[in-house]
Amino acid sequence: MTLKFLGDVAEDALGRVKQALEPLSERHEPFEVRTSGFGTFPSEKKARILWAGVGEGSESLGTVAQSVEDLLQPAGFASEQRPYVPHLTLARARSRQAKLENTGISPPALRFTVSSVELVESVPGAGGVTYSILQTYSF
Repeated sequence: MTLKFLGDVAEDALGRVKQALEPLSERHEPFEVRTSGFGTFPSEKKARILWAGVGEGSESLGTVAQSVEDLLQPAGFASEQRPYVPHLTLARARSRQAKLENTGISPPALRFTVSSVELVESVPGAGGVTYSILQTYSF
């Protein structure tokens, strides 16, 4: 689940990001999340991303996302203008030609505990995107 996408961050700004997010550990408590419903972006006919919505825990995720916004703004990151919509990205088509097929099968709801926020670096490559956890803020 993405709370905020930062885009390209210069190496010298990365330390500011890590430090700015430190208070997350003290501001939040673990909470339960349950997925609810599934959808696609940008549309069902042109599906390139399959996502699961969030029912239980969506308000708590919104609160954590707002904390991330508030903590990063003084570090020089603009606040997101669109409202935060919590969702879990399940699949992504690699190219515009690839499409996700709607099989009509609904996966079961997922239930899990959120007990930390991770600062993650994503690096696109020939074999797909590589994700690396740079810092974990447990609560």
